[in-house]
Amino acid sequence: MRTILRFFLKIVVGIFALIGFIVVGIAGWLTTFFIWPDITYLKTAPPQKTAFMEFRERQWAAMNQKTKLRYTWVPLAKISPFLQDAVLISEDDKFWQHYGFDLAGIQEALEKNMRSGKMKAGGSTITQQLAKNIFLSPEKTPTRKLKEALLTLRLERELGKKRILELYLNVAEWGPGIFGIEEAALHYYGKHASQLMPDEACRLAAVLPNPIRFSPISDSRYLNTRAKVILKVMQKRDQGLSTWEDLQSNSSPEAETENEESPFIPALPGGPETEEAPPAP
Repeated sequence: MRTILRFFLKIVVGIFALIGFIVVGIAGWLTTFFIWPDITYLKTAPPQKTAFMEFRERQWAAMNQKTKLRYTWVPLAKISPFLQDAVLISEDDKFWQHYGFDLAGIQEALEKNMRSGKMKAGGSTITQQLAKNIFLSPEKTPTRKLKEALLTLRLERELGKKRILELYLNVAEWGPGIFGIEEAALHYYGKHASQLMPDEACRLAAVLPNPIRFSPISDSRYLNTRAKVILKVMQKRDQGLSTWEDLQSNSSPEAETENEESPFIPALPGGPETEEAPPAP
């Protein structure tokens, strides 16, 4: 009887020890991402190269492509305010209100994914995208999403909104090998980021969900329609309307039927394959 009892106790102790090791390991892993990687340098210095840039370089090398990485940093003051507004409308309309996570956007994305049966829409804010672009891989795993969430909290706490926006606009991908709005403006329009006009800004913002599939100077029906939506939001806000919902509630059915490519479509924020890294070129 004692032998059976000892054996039973050993099993129980072993199970609790295993659970303890797992809990300690998870706690240690989570704690690591509260203090690492170091993000304080981002307050004053731009990243030399992001994790996503390195991911692209590995892709190009594996495919024996000679695509050159183009990346030029410019301060927020030298980025057209039209471009800043257009990107916020397109990618994160509640950027100035939330603390890194748009819960309504996440719920909407989950509903879209459930309806489609695919993980396309992600509801990621600009801060979440920045965390992924600078520090993480584009893999679709719960582990990566958890790391992203912890880094998002740290970025919001340490950097502030203006710096987050400045970083995002400088490291976002805008085409094969094109990173940052300065290189995008030069490549597509032959001008500096500070000189972008509203129509150009809206087209550049419209490609962000998938800048490999779409080009701002293409004649894609999807791109044209999405850019019109962004421009309409910008115009309406000049008249005192402040949200995407305001635009929808103030659009008339008659206006929507006048044009097959009506700008009043529920396509913002988001678009085709908005959450993860676009496919390799």
